[in-house]
Amino acid sequence: MGEKKKWDLAALASIPLIMTLANSMLIPVLPLMQKKIGITSVQTSLIITVYAAVSIIFIPFAGYLSDRYGRKKIILIGLTIAAVGGLISGLAAWLMERHVFSVILLGRFIQGIGAAGAFPIVLPLVGDMFRSEEEISGGLGMIETSNTFGKVLSPILGSALAMVIWFLPLAIIPVISAISILAVWFLVKSPKEEKEAIAFSQFLRDTKKLIGQNRWLYAIFIIGGALMFVMFSFLYYLSSVFEDHYHIDGIKKGLLLAIPLCAICLSSFITGKLVGENKLRMKWITVVGGVLLTASMLLCGILDTKSMLVLIVIMFVGGVGIGIALPCMDALITEGVDKKQRGTITSLYSSMRFIGVAAGPLTASAMLQHETALFYLLSGFGLGSGAIAWLAIKPDGKPKQA
Repeated sequence: MGEKKKWDLAALASIPLIMTLANSMLIPVLPLMQKKIGITSVQTSLIITVYAAVSIIFIPFAGYLSDRYGRKKIILIGLTIAAVGGLISGLAAWLMERHVFSVILLGRFIQGIGAAGAFPIVLPLVGDMFRSEEEISGGLGMIETSNTFGKVLSPILGSALAMVIWFLPLAIIPVISAISILAVWFLVKSPKEEKEAIAFSQFLRDTKKLIGQNRWLYAIFIIGGALMFVMFSFLYYLSSVFEDHYHIDGIKKGLLLAIPLCAICLSSFITGKLVGENKLRMKWITVVGGVLLTASMLLCGILDTKSMLVLIVIMFVGGVGIGIALPCMDALITEGVDKKQRGTITSLYSSMRFIGVAAGPLTASAMLQHETALFYLLSGFGLGSGAIAWLAIKPDGKPKQA
């Protein structure tokens, strides 16, 4: 990997870091926002869910536009829209006395549109930048590590900012988005290629044909969505339990939330370095990740999860399961699709991941009084992920024939 490419990759890695901060940073302060705004726990979870839900809708369009007009251009537009949405939410929390919740949700809606054109486009751009599959795997490992590092940093930074002013985690989003905009503008040199203009109807037909020829893509989509669903469900659960049961808040709560996220971050980084071009290894690492996740969630359902040490250790193991599977999914889908259709397919994959992000907090908030059932549900998602990876991912096939 050349020195210039390292700067490009560093700038691109800022995008998942900052987009993750813009969302996950709010999780530890949701109970505080609930009290300050005077809303219910389900309404509070919508602050996360709206952002992710609108991204689900717009990500495929962003993928199509990035294939047609260029990845860097769409990323910059997306980051700018995300900054505007963050500004609206921050100003609403700071200056408004009535309809605060509604305007915050409006800002988060706009922010979600911007996010659709940011992080999901990074994956195909990394695939475009490098020629060898080993370099692509390494680059994607760094991107996934940046994403999970953002999740590690999020609870600590969000808690620290909320100690200054409760709405500061919302208000700082346009500032950190501007940092990423500048980094991408000046450092990223995307490959220059002729973009063949195709009608949107033709794009839909081509996408349907591509997925029909490569049914293994369904497995990647489902696993990606399931892993993010489990991650955001247990993060919301932990945030609530630490505050309601242990009466822990502020930076201490953020540090505790960061423990399972550290497991995801470290295991993603190591896995990204190890998998290389070996698709069979990617498959079995994903299966192992599903087994670890299933076992950890099942233990949470069986054991006394109100024991903090037991809870954190089990969640750490579950984090390792998620962390080793995600880079494998990124690499399989990026390396297994022709470059011309890479933006579209990785965007659909990102949409599935965002479905998990959107559904996780909403499900956890609705099942807080039935936590055993919640953990059995999450263990089912882990088991399903491992089983699908085992049965449906066929590394000896020829996924690039599209």
